[in-house]
Amino acid sequence: MIKRIDTYIVTDGNGQEAVNFYKNVFDAELVSLKLRGEMVPDCSEDRKHLVLNAQLVFDGLCLQISDENPDYTYQAGKNVVPTLIVDSVEMAKKLYAALSVDAKEIFMELQETFWTPAYANLVDKFGVVWQISAEVAES
Repeated sequence: MIKRIDTYIVTDGNGQEAVNFYKNVFDAELVSLKLRGEMVPDCSEDRKHLVLNAQLVFDGLCLQISDENPDYTYQAGKNVVPTLIVDSVEMAKKLYAALSVDAKEIFMELQETFWTPAYANLVDKFGVVWQISAEVAES
């Protein structure tokens, strides 16, 4: 089942500033802030300050923020992404299979990452950038 659709904002190297700005704008609770330097092994010094993922919660909503991966070019207009948070790898596979039909671009095929058992990032046939992420309870 789809648990929720979060809004994901991708910033251009100023993620920590954006986190503080939106935290104040929405009077949000900062639930999580993970910097690239804390999470990525052998992270270079010039990338350690970049936000890998931050989560702000307010009014029952979740706003996620990260800096663009420095290996990619930041693109304004493609920096606000609906993110499907699902409760199983099976649902992630189903949504990925459907959204990837005639996809314009697949940034990351559905795969396990260090933060989730199933994650994908793609541009569907209508030019909408989507993220899919399984949020599975640990047993």
